[in-house]
Amino acid sequence: MKKNRIAFAALLLTTLGLQAQSSLDFKKITVLSNADGDRLVTIFKDIHANPELGFMEVRTAAIVAKELKSLGFTVMTGIGKTGVVATLKNGDGPIVMYRADMDCNAVKETTGLPYASAKMMVNPDGIEVPVAHLCGHDAHTTWMLGIAKNMVAMKNQWKGTLIMIGQPAEEPGGGAAAMEAEMYKKGVPEPDYLLGMHTAPLEVGYYLNAAGPRMAGADQFDVTFHGIGGHGSSPNLAVDPIVMAANAILQYQTIISRNNEPQAPAVITVGAVQAGIDNNVIPASATLKLNTRFFNYTVRDSILKRIERVNLGIAIANNLPKELYPTLTMKGRVSPLTNDKMMVDKIDVALEKLVGPGKNIQGFPAVMGSEDFQHLVINNKKTVYDYFLVGIASAADSAKARKEGKMFPYSNHNGDFKVDLTAIPFGVTLGTTALLEMFQK
Repeated sequence: MKKNRIAFAALLLTTLGLQAQSSLDFKKITVLSNADGDRLVTIFKDIHANPELGFMEVRTAAIVAKELKSLGFTVMTGIGKTGVVATLKNGDGPIVMYRADMDCNAVKETTGLPYASAKMMVNPDGIEVPVAHLCGHDAHTTWMLGIAKNMVAMKNQWKGTLIMIGQPAEEPGGGAAAMEAEMYKKGVPEPDYLLGMHTAPLEVGYYLNAAGPRMAGADQFDVTFHGIGGHGSSPNLAVDPIVMAANAILQYQTIISRNNEPQAPAVITVGAVQAGIDNNVIPASATLKLNTRFFNYTVRDSILKRIERVNLGIAIANNLPKELYPTLTMKGRVSPLTNDKMMVDKIDVALEKLVGPGKNIQGFPAVMGSEDFQHLVINNKKTVYDYFLVGIASAADSAKARKEGKMFPYSNHNGDFKVDLTAIPFGVTLGTTALLEMFQK
């Protein structure tokens, strides 16, 4: 009996030893990422200074394609208009897809950084606007290039197929769907797992990875009020669409405050009002650009129906003929993002071994911000994905914010949003670790 216990103990120690040998080489991941830091920062600054709007990421996509092709990936370009798909086969094993979005915001940068964007672009509406990476997609793209290089350097530590996605047009919400509709028909294999990361104004060194609902669904659409134009001095001879639009803006907010279930999160935002040119002319139309957020599709459908009822009521109150009733044009739609628990738990174990305990910020509720990342797999047989947040704020900026009683030093889509350069290699270490973990049995 004693001999059996000794034999069992020896077997257990051997097994544990084998497990230790087959675990990820966290030191190598960190060394590789830091050693590549200068190159990656140069790429990041270049992409940051040369932002491109959704479905216009020609220059950025070319950088992604060139870098991944040089690493030995099989590269497809022009997927979903400007998307890039790069595939690396490394024996038999899981198929894991990693996604980075490439587009920027139509917001003027105010950071004052030496590599800040001063670019202007003509948007899809034909309006020249300032553009800047104020949501971190420049970091996302750079992270992916660093992760790809690490995965090639560590090919002896994983087996399977790695697919890197450079995605266009996350901001308007249609880029992932455009790629999904095309890439699988062109032979891209459906992944077993989908992984992605997003910048967050947490301090560098911290991240947030949690299971379940994490981001809201969203609709983006335009409502156009059609009126009867005329001279500003004779409003009685016209039907003013600007007044109708202003009335609608106020009524839309009562949908949330008075019609929506208080414990069912929802948001209606009018992000732009477009109407008229001259001071003394009542225009023939006014357009409102709306964005809604939701977690529940019943809530979503109710919001849309009530918006349309508000529009119709305003038209009837202004005695408009049916041909001049308001029109609603849907431009983009994304589903709520819900992280897979198994995948989150598996990755969390590896990330904690990499950076130590206490770095995964817990307790944050799901946010009303939205993503289209999940639409890359939403129609597949397997829809297992994890999307987590990575801290990009400097220690100094974070400390200053805390002293001022602020939760974060800045926010996404604001002109002062910035990525501390130390977040570039840090994000690469996290992404590499998470990817490698998903290839482990």
